[in-house]
Amino acid sequence: MEACSATPSGAALRGTFAGHRLPAQRQAAAVVARPACRQGRHPLRVSASASGDPGKPKKDSLEDRIASGEFTDSGSTKERLTRPLRRVLAKDPVGPGRMIAMQLAKIGQRWQRRAATRMPTATGDIREIVGQPVFVPLFKLYQIYGKIFKLSFGPKQFVIVSDPEMAKQILLHNASNYSKGLLSEILDFVMGQGLIPADGEVWKVRRRAVVPALHKKYLAAMVNMFGECAEHGARVIEQSAKAGKAVEMENFFSRFGLDIIGKAVFNYDFDSLTHDDPVIQAVYTTLREAEYRSTYPIAYWNIVPLRYIVPRQRRNMEALQVIQETLNELIAKCKQLVEEEDEEFVEEFLSKADPSILHFLIASGDDITSKQLKDDMMTLLIAGHETTAAVLTWTFHCIADRPDVIARLREEVDEVLGDGRPGFEELRSLRYTTRVINESMRMYPQPPVLIRRALADDVLGGYDVPAGSDIFISTWNLHRSPELWDEPDHFNPDRFPVDGPTPNEQTHDFKYLPFGGGRRKCIGDQFALFEAVTALAMLIRRFDFERAPDAPPVAMTTGATIHTTNGLWLVPKARQMQQEQHAAGAGAGVAAAAFTEQRELALAFTEPAKPQQQTTATP
Repeated sequence: MEACSATPSGAALRGTFAGHRLPAQRQAAAVVARPACRQGRHPLRVSASASGDPGKPKKDSLEDRIASGEFTDSGSTKERLTRPLRRVLAKDPVGPGRMIAMQLAKIGQRWQRRAATRMPTATGDIREIVGQPVFVPLFKLYQIYGKIFKLSFGPKQFVIVSDPEMAKQILLHNASNYSKGLLSEILDFVMGQGLIPADGEVWKVRRRAVVPALHKKYLAAMVNMFGECAEHGARVIEQSAKAGKAVEMENFFSRFGLDIIGKAVFNYDFDSLTHDDPVIQAVYTTLREAEYRSTYPIAYWNIVPLRYIVPRQRRNMEALQVIQETLNELIAKCKQLVEEEDEEFVEEFLSKADPSILHFLIASGDDITSKQLKDDMMTLLIAGHETTAAVLTWTFHCIADRPDVIARLREEVDEVLGDGRPGFEELRSLRYTTRVINESMRMYPQPPVLIRRALADDVLGGYDVPAGSDIFISTWNLHRSPELWDEPDHFNPDRFPVDGPTPNEQTHDFKYLPFGGGRRKCIGDQFALFEAVTALAMLIRRFDFERAPDAPPVAMTTGATIHTTNGLWLVPKARQMQQEQHAAGAGAGVAAAAFTEQRELALAFTEPAKPQQQTTATP
């Protein structure tokens, strides 16, 4: 995925937003009717957000206030500011004042006409957005201002794009004119010149080096590893099922994803599902810092002395040191293994001893520094870990109340897999299972916003976009637009036919961007999709999942991906069919015994959630 496209949240929105008056017909159509709520149809409910003073009573919801036109200005700011003077001069009984007022009125009309041709700009007090995931108010503003508008985040303006054709121009047709910009600045401390934040020649060189590593033989080996990790995860969940405890699925999938990406990228077994160690804690400290920096309005960490004074920055530097030392050891071991193997490097090279991407890059003989290798490894670690974990979390959220979807999933999984692991070809046969993942990625895109910066002047939607403009392509708006989708808030895997091609930006002409698009599209799209399908198939085959009765409501918050505020708490129950199938096997007993010592950590997923202030309620 175009992962870690860090998404600025409401915490970064400290400024104002004001705009031009819209034509009457556009204002009338601005608020799009939402579908009524019935089984399986969940209009997104926006909770009233906190005002600047938590002691004050909450006002009308931001949704209602935007719809009322409160944030729609009358047009030209200069014309508006001269109105009081014109009124005073027009009352001049002598005459000169009236003449001046008439001239000002004519000038004002010219200002108004010019304003009508400028890109709409949203301004006004938006402290109410603080605490909300930014893509929710962006959707409301999109309904008012249209497919492209400017939005002030404090002293800086951003261009918000919610149109497939404009997205295609930015990502595909004129991609060379756009860099990662703000994203590179946010992620530099952890990814450096890795594949995602890099631009220009560095990006071209790294892409040419990394893409060949993701060949078919590698993916086939990874699919087998996905199955092993899914079985391992199922044994951990089984402990909670036997105890009748709820599992916090977001935490579970985050650790599951970390274990997979560790093996896939540099042949390192974190085994984070069943134990903790300093490296695991360091990875999560770094991930949290990346998300923190993507949502904080002032980049104080760029002031070097503060890195040693502010406690969280000290912890981040210590975590980075642990990760760097670990990567140095892994790179050294891999180089030694490559020298000892003395294998000829051929197309689709794959080491049986170490099939990782790191091994491929070193064996390729590519002239690369250890610093660049570490940047690449950190980029793949973070990008490949958080995004798939988020996809699986929201997939289970979507299907938790849909027994019809679960029944069809199991019918397909039982027919294709039986009681075995999926292979490369079996995954291709899990077509409905794949469509469930596709639809989950439409409803909860990871990330919900893609960030770009214009390197030269461009024109989008008929409006001038100057060089240096930071642009947010709102994937959330594209995926939830009633103009682009039938019943966009309804979870419906059948909107993507099982006998059709796998949906992507090309099949849906850039209105669907699960992995971005164009030349900067995620290089690990097949890897991520196979990983998610494997996990979904193997867990649904073995367990029923019910929402924990005492769990807090699921709500969204913004980070590098869409997170829950209080977790996704589900109670697993072993399927009766599986109990019968495994009754005669001693393997389950051996596996359970092997996990007895780790039971305390495994049940850490089942500790009650601590209620937090919620942001935005979800389906």
